[in-house]
Amino acid sequence: MKNLQIKAINIEMTEAIEDYFREKMNSLDKYIDLSDESVECDARVSKIADNQSGDIFKAEVSLHTSGKNYGAESTKDNLYTAIDDVRESMARKITSHKDKQRSLFKKGASKAKDLLKGLIS
Repeated sequence: MKNLQIKAINIEMTEAIEDYFREKMNSLDKYIDLSDESVECDARVSKIADNQSGDIFKAEVSLHTSGKNYGAESTKDNLYTAIDDVRESMARKITSHKDKQRSLFKKGASKAKDLLKGLIS
């Protein structure tokens, strides 16, 4: 994903974290139109709490495309698990939207076909 900006809040953005996040977000490229120049992805990683039970990390992603905006967030006790979870959530949302669009198209095409059959018969 070429227009990806990652921001760190209350945590140091290391090269390892940035590379891991980019790798996970790049795996979403197969679901979006890469020729669309308006695609932007904003990502945030943050450390929410530093309490007795341990650190809590949050990963958030906002993906803006020409047709739809998607967003997901995950809060886990491991930063890399939160990144994995937010990637899976984004993939589910994108594929769900695409499946709905395909279903609507097929439904409309089926009605048009039935209408044409009625005219020909």
